Amino acid sequence: MRSVALIGSLALLPLATACSGGEDDTAVDNKASTSPVVAVVAPAKVEVIANLTGCKVKIRTDADELREGVCHTPEGDYLITTFPEEKYKLTWLDSAAIYGGKYLVGPRWAISAKPKMLEPLRAKVGGTIQDLTVTSTPGPAPSAS
Repeated sequence: MRSVALIGSLALLPLATACSGGEDDTAVDNKASTSPVVAVVAPAKVEVIANLTGCKVKIRTDADELREGVCHTPEGDYLITTFPEEKYKLTWLDSAAIYGGKYLVGPRWAISAKPKMLEPLRAKVGGTIQDLTVTSTPGPAPSAS
């Protein structure tokens, strides 16, 4: 596990140092520099993400296409889903779009939670909050008969 984290950290190092965006290099984003996410390499296992969020996860689905675990916390419950390949995550997100809502999404993982919980979880595990809008497909036109 340590070697995976080390390799991932080394792979991310050039991205972190090369993308300054031309801003003043003396400015420091304290949120980013104090986050434990810096030391974590995604994609991660359900248990790793759960540990970062401070919950003891209960695995509810362990299939070839995904693993899901439920976290029960005083702030609310949330579902952590990981995928063996990015294509499975994209298919899952397409299916979730039917219901709409916001999800915290990272490389080969997603967290389903109440919207108010997503930003605090993002501060712990990274990722981006995606708003999946409900897409309605028009049905057949009513007949005039």
